Amino acid sequence: MEIRKYLDRINDQGELVPTLAVLGRLQLNHMLNVPFENLDIHFGRPIELEVQKLYEKIVVHTRGGFCYELNGLFYELLKSIGFEVKMVSACVHNSTKNAFGPEFDHMALIIHIDGTDYLADVGFGKFATGPLKLQLNTNQEDGRAQFKMEPYAENHILVSKKEKQDWNPEYIFSQQARQLDEYTEMCIFQQTSPDSHFTQNRVCSLLTHDGRITISGNKLLTTSETAVTETILKDEQAFEAVLLEYFGIRV
Repeated sequence: MEIRKYLDRINDQGELVPTLAVLGRLQLNHMLNVPFENLDIHFGRPIELEVQKLYEKIVVHTRGGFCYELNGLFYELLKSIGFEVKMVSACVHNSTKNAFGPEFDHMALIIHIDGTDYLADVGFGKFATGPLKLQLNTNQEDGRAQFKMEPYAENHILVSKKEKQDWNPEYIFSQQARQLDEYTEMCIFQQTSPDSHFTQNRVCSLLTHDGRITISGNKLLTTSETAVTETILKDEQAFEAVLLEYFGIRV
């Protein structure tokens, strides 16, 4: 993995020291430049959790990915800079079932800086745009939304997001360090099972400076602080044109 090319991919030219400020800058730039997307699942292309393959997809071919890919590669970047970082297993909340998924349902990262742990996640779509301190029962803001963490059963922590006036659970996570290959079974499930929400619909979503731009199915959604615009993508040609224009993805 070539670090300079990775940094060019996320449009980051700043200093590289393992501080909170640098972590926050890298996380934001990553989310502004690398989309959360599940397109390979719908193209019939297997997603394999090998660092070089993740690097080639995201950096060389300027693609995005889902949590195992985005956070898996971001972990490698942070580690190479000198951050004390670990992968952790998370279980995503299913609002329809009002239940949490299984272990390894999601990958997040915990980074230890100057005696304090922080949660960072560049692979969960519309989530915190900066590191969240692992501090329980305290509201935190990232400039766009509020988040909080609370203790949960079996040594897990619940992270929730405030939307309008309601706190909605996002996922629970443990602090046990994990290895990339431990996510393989769930990565296969997410790609192949009819019970996986990733197999239901094509999604490609990217943070912008004033909102987010998202393809969901055949719709293009552009959100800002003041407006939401929805455009129907009438055919595959329109879909591919939007992918290239807004996400830099050529299929």
